[in-house]
Amino acid sequence: MKKIVLVVLLCFVIVFILIIQPQLKSDNTAYLRIHIRANSNEYVDQSVKYAVKESVVNYLTPYIAECQTVDEAKNVLINHQSSINQVAQNVLIDNGFTYSVNVKINNEFFPTRSYEGRVIESGYYDALIIELGEGQGDNWWCVVYPPLCFVDTSNNVVYKSKIMEIINKFFDKE
Repeated sequence: MKKIVLVVLLCFVIVFILIIQPQLKSDNTAYLRIHIRANSNEYVDQSVKYAVKESVVNYLTPYIAECQTVDEAKNVLINHQSSINQVAQNVLIDNGFTYSVNVKINNEFFPTRSYEGRVIESGYYDALIIELGEGQGDNWWCVVYPPLCFVDTSNNVVYKSKIMEIINKFFDKE
């Protein structure tokens, strides 16, 4: 039974990738990004940026996972903007930082990025911008919608897939 379910799920994933992939390459509006700008490049500011990233992504994941379109995902970000600000501010306070957080949704230019064969072309994309303090440090970004997220850590890329999370939960329960 597990084999049949796994084969069906894998077929679903393949069809999903074949349908979504061409749309992602050709249309900047198919993406919705998150962009977190650190206060500075000081080690402590960069460290808290990653703590903010972790908390914000954890907060948003259940809401974004339910979205069927980029417009739905954008509405989630708009409707949760003050909560996202509070999540980020709480991380700063918990870590002893006194600078502010500015959260906005904006259409901004992003350079071309390539991750193990997947190219996200340069261009203007809608993004949730989280600026910590002065926002003058190196930034972190990922794709909020479709629900995949890239984390660049020394050229090692992690692909976060909601589908794989569901598959893993299914097999962990049995």
